[in-house]
Amino acid sequence: MDETESQIAAALTALAAAANAAQLEAWRIQFMGTKAIKDLMAPLAAAPKEQKRELGQKLNAAKLQLQEGFDKRKSEIEKSGVRPVAFDVSEPGRRPAVGNKHPLTKVIEELTELFSRMGFAVAGGPEVEDEFHNFVALNIPESHPARDPLDNFYLSGDGVGADKSLLLRTQTSTVQIRIMETQRPPIRVVIPGRVFRPDTHDATHLSMFHQLEALVVDRHVTMVDLKSTIHQFVKAYFGENTRLRLRPSFFPFTEPSAEVDVWFPDKQKWIELGGCGMVHPNVFKACGIDSEEYSGWAFGFGIERIAMRKYGVSDIRNFVENDLRFLRQF
Repeated sequence: MDETESQIAAALTALAAAANAAQLEAWRIQFMGTKAIKDLMAPLAAAPKEQKRELGQKLNAAKLQLQEGFDKRKSEIEKSGVRPVAFDVSEPGRRPAVGNKHPLTKVIEELTELFSRMGFAVAGGPEVEDEFHNFVALNIPESHPARDPLDNFYLSGDGVGADKSLLLRTQTSTVQIRIMETQRPPIRVVIPGRVFRPDTHDATHLSMFHQLEALVVDRHVTMVDLKSTIHQFVKAYFGENTRLRLRPSFFPFTEPSAEVDVWFPDKQKWIELGGCGMVHPNVFKACGIDSEEYSGWAFGFGIERIAMRKYGVSDIRNFVENDLRFLRQF
């Protein structure tokens, strides 16, 4: 019985190590197959008659112990859901998912690269601004509706402190002011960045969007320079057959001013890209630049509008909804 008990202990140890159905079946054949059970009961035939009854009871108990251990382990493996893993090594592997840049990021990089080839430097500035840079220096008086608290995201003050309130910038023109305060002409820069206005979200408006601002200041700069630059940009970016128009408009910081529209074939209508014009003398004065010696022009275009025209996107909200079905197209 000592040898039998050692065999039972070894069998139970092996049973505990069985991790799946295949290993469990291999254990059953080895320790509970016909030959294994015959070997287990062999000592009974050679035992003296007076010991057969006691020995038979012990051997049957050992056999039952193996059966109960097998049933318990089988139940555990079934509950764990562990199954043999079968795969075909000749099958091609799964390609890992590779991300890509957001379409707006791609457009910003393309625009800044295009304008850099036209001789423009790239500049940036803070998104939290004071009223002086966002309004006062841009010739926007306190009475102007653009300074209304309902039309801005004020962070401090209520918009009536002349230049002391802080707000999220409503235009990248604020960077123009900072550049002209610190840099003497000639100036030739483009300024990409986020701006914030409490607009109602619809197919062409968001409360947070991106602008591409441009500023040129030098001697003898004219409206012809502005129009030719915009014409060259639109044709280079959208294609030679792109239709555009400039129509008269009004902005406090430029005079004369115009709106730039581009034809959207998918919508079959003109959509505004942004505004442009010659820098107002009062803006030069606020920045300490002599408007009798220098002139300049500026424009501000919505980058989302540019991306919509380039990629044929009909709803600006698609860019911020993070729908992978949309983003994977780019």
